Amino acid sequence: MVNNDNQILVIFGASGDLTARKLIPAIYNLYKKKYLPEKYAIVGVGRSAYDNDTFRKKAVFENEHLKKNGDDSLDEFAQLVHYHSMDTSDAEDYKKLAERLYSIDGYHGTNCNAIFYLSVPPSLYSVIPKHLASVGLNKETNGWTRVIIEKPFGYDLESARALNKSLLEDYHENQIYRIDHYLGKETVQNLLVTRFSNSIFEPLWNRNYIHRVEITSAESVGVEKRGGYYDGSGAMRDMVQNHLLQLIGLVAMEPPVKSDAHNIRNEKLKVFQSLRPMTKDDIRNDVVRGQYLASTIKGESVKGYREEEGVNPESRTETFVALKFFIDNWRWAGVPFYIRSGKKLPTRVSEVVIHFKPNHHHLFMNQTEVNAQNMLVIRIQPDEGILIKFGMKVPGAGFKVKNVNMDFQYSELTDAYVPDAYERLLLDCMQGDATLYARGDSVEAAWEFIDPILKAWKEDPTIPIYGYPAGTWGPENVDDLIEGKNMAWRYPCKNLADDGIFCEL
Repeated sequence: MVNNDNQILVIFGASGDLTARKLIPAIYNLYKKKYLPEKYAIVGVGRSAYDNDTFRKKAVFENEHLKKNGDDSLDEFAQLVHYHSMDTSDAEDYKKLAERLYSIDGYHGTNCNAIFYLSVPPSLYSVIPKHLASVGLNKETNGWTRVIIEKPFGYDLESARALNKSLLEDYHENQIYRIDHYLGKETVQNLLVTRFSNSIFEPLWNRNYIHRVEITSAESVGVEKRGGYYDGSGAMRDMVQNHLLQLIGLVAMEPPVKSDAHNIRNEKLKVFQSLRPMTKDDIRNDVVRGQYLASTIKGESVKGYREEEGVNPESRTETFVALKFFIDNWRWAGVPFYIRSGKKLPTRVSEVVIHFKPNHHHLFMNQTEVNAQNMLVIRIQPDEGILIKFGMKVPGAGFKVKNVNMDFQYSELTDAYVPDAYERLLLDCMQGDATLYARGDSVEAAWEFIDPILKAWKEDPTIPIYGYPAGTWGPENVDDLIEGKNMAWRYPCKNLADDGIFCEL
């Protein structure tokens, strides 16, 4: 039993998809695992004209995402759930919200501790906190107040700075929790443990032994029914600026003095500040963007991106992006980092790959295999685990070398409960632990690196956007980014220990 402060969770946008699909199931699982405090309440806030009973029916009893085991816990959990209908853009409605929260606080005894979760469109990220502050709900007179903000945190550098400035007018930085569900995944957190608890890795984790670092986040789906939203966003904003740069921060950071939020986030900020700014030539030569084209996958015809609902037929929004960049500090000087992310790729997979330098002694070098050097793969999803590739002698005459695999998979820990990303992040916020949340200065530093690329794409129509058939690994020239003879991207499969271009096809 974790000893947490009594508290209220207030969810703005409570009738939306995220609440039903992720938030309520995550809280219910925490409830069943006895991680919630003794006195706890959930208040859904939205425009829909629900009362407590109709919202409980929708969010709990009829929620297909809840794992219902036929026990009585569902009825007990539902009694913690309340609903308040209001117009979140109307300042006058917040007086009634404050009165309702004080009433629920008195009923449940939650000691005026509150988390406000903004599961709303980005246009309301500065509006709702400002209105909460206008009725004093930002104050920490009798208890604490925390605000969780979903991504995207800003559309570009200018808007991210403006949002930070607006929030900091009414809240302290330690009250603001910028959530990135990628960082709640167990294998992402394991990056820190893998690096800093094992003496076999940390001495090699530098420019002397590592040839390159590669991060892949691939999705097999397209934009689905989100074409209108995605066409104003694209892969760079949707994935790279937040999720993947945050992973780079964990991979590349120096050892923190302590394993707390302040020190870990300080080291990540130093990584972002060390990113080498991209020149116009770098953007043209070291960044590849693409859009998926109509194709046939497993006998089924698939639409191209420009044919999707809500997408401009002449859109230049990227559904795939790959880039090569450098971190200019002592540890990583000269080591190329590679990121790629895209939709309608052969499989759904996210992983970090550390490619070690080839052996300096050519006694047993095998130049015929692509990526024949040692490799450490940290798989984030699916089939979560760690894979090490190293050379072994093929049985028989001579010294023919073959890469073999040694892997660990989280599924082998059959007795271990692996919490969902939202469970972990909500629990951390309940406990006031911001380690896995992005800090304002880090968000701005990440935007400082990405913003020139987006501006170049917008201002220079001669920078190409390549087509790639849906179901393939992106534009055919993306391998040209990789430096080194017989070296290419790792082409991962659904299963961690398998790899190859045709594994899913």
